Amino acid sequence: MKFKTSPGAVLVTRNLNPCRECSQEGRSARLLAPIRGALASFLISMALVLVGTSATSAAEVAPLSAGAAKVDITERNAGPVNDTLYARALVLKSAKTTAVLVSVDAVAIGEIGYIKNDYLPNVRARLQKELGISPTNVMVNASHCHGIVCADVEERTFQAVKAAVQNLVPVRVGSGVGHEDRISENRRLKLKSGKEADVRHAYSLPPDDEVAEVGPIDPQIGILRLDRLDGRTLAVVYNFACHPIQGVQGGANTADVTGFASQVIEDNLSEGTIALFLQGCGGDINPVLYKDVDHPRHAEPLGNMLGLSALKAVRKVKCLEDARLTVINEMLTLPRADREERINGLETEQRRLLQSLKGTSLNFKTFLPLAVKYNASSDFPSYSSHRYLHDKTLGRDDWNKLDVENRKNMQQYIANIHTMEQLTRVQTNLNLLKKHQASLIASGKRTVDVELLGIRIGDFVLVTFPGELTVRIGLNIKKASPHEKTFVAGYTNGYIYYAPTAEQLLNTGEAQEDCDSILAPEWQKLFESRAAELLKQL
Repeated sequence: MKFKTSPGAVLVTRNLNPCRECSQEGRSARLLAPIRGALASFLISMALVLVGTSATSAAEVAPLSAGAAKVDITERNAGPVNDTLYARALVLKSAKTTAVLVSVDAVAIGEIGYIKNDYLPNVRARLQKELGISPTNVMVNASHCHGIVCADVEERTFQAVKAAVQNLVPVRVGSGVGHEDRISENRRLKLKSGKEADVRHAYSLPPDDEVAEVGPIDPQIGILRLDRLDGRTLAVVYNFACHPIQGVQGGANTADVTGFASQVIEDNLSEGTIALFLQGCGGDINPVLYKDVDHPRHAEPLGNMLGLSALKAVRKVKCLEDARLTVINEMLTLPRADREERINGLETEQRRLLQSLKGTSLNFKTFLPLAVKYNASSDFPSYSSHRYLHDKTLGRDDWNKLDVENRKNMQQYIANIHTMEQLTRVQTNLNLLKKHQASLIASGKRTVDVELLGIRIGDFVLVTFPGELTVRIGLNIKKASPHEKTFVAGYTNGYIYYAPTAEQLLNTGEAQEDCDSILAPEWQKLFESRAAELLKQL
């Protein structure tokens, strides 16, 4: 009789006639014994594989957990406050990894501003001691707003992270990109001379007829969205490149453009949503109309536009269960620049400019009305036309000769003004170069070690750097990345001043980015190569 068996079943039979078939059964048993042993071993192995596969699958599909919180870090005793500054924290936890992202409404993480150099190591040490979070998995980004934070910002940052840890919930993850090109402009001006200047309040702009072109911006908004399993949004991370330094009316304390943008996002999503801004490669990117003198300064309209553009992108993101969470922390040694030669060159230029100033009979009081008259009527600036015509009929040319003399004096006065404006740029940038040269000598080192972070959260991939990266650096890294959604955050885990391109550094002395930098031109290739390696590992 033949029997059908299900896979993996063991068939047991009984001999109905043992006396007649016993010898045959013995022979069959001896023949089947090795087969039965092999079959048993196979079944045990398959069971172990299935158990292992099930455990691995369960780990892979286990949902990512996240918690978010924000804490007020505004200094309330430093004059008027326009809006609140925050430390916002996002904690992410997978089966194997815990990561912390912190966004601080401050100018920098150490070195300049109100956050001290021991802030980051102290926060990390406490997170490790009290919450068991590895220091290498903690990322702190400064928005680079110029607001004033409170003295106990370190304690409040820890409390924000602690609150986020205490509120961990399973989440779904999604990423996307937004677009905003109305609120930012490249502040480096390419001049017809081949040099570059930049747009700052610290010194005057070069004359319009000397400007040839401007550089690019990065209008992309990087988006990470985290939703609770019931569909409510827990947190949004958004990355954008722009100096948030527009300010507000009266100069009150403010989180500036990005503070207003975060508020727009939080107010228009689920209750309790936390919106963390990560500053991108905004080293040479200003808010538009930064030097406008005809309207009150106010960052809120620009922040509203950025927030609404980010919100538009967030609403298009579909969140899925995705537990991928990877953090790579590496140190990179970069070369420092010796600025002595450039300092000597600028000091020579400074002396040349001083010697080019020439005397003129005009002062500001007499120059200003002449400038108005000669621009109002180029043919008859000193009096009405009939007086010029009357003298002409008498064979005299006194009024025209007066105009020649006045124009000569005005041209020299204007030339002196332009020279003085150029002197302000030279003097300001010379001071920056001398500051960093003194630091180089005091350090006794020709290199600087910087911390880089590579983070992957679902399809959202981020590389960080502790300096003010200029926009072309970020554009280069994004273009070379194997990941569709790649973003770059400067101003992270420390501060080493500006990080311009090698080409921009060759312009040393003419713009802030290339003077307020400690790096040698070779740094760019080293960093971009290492960033590419990090992205491949992610």
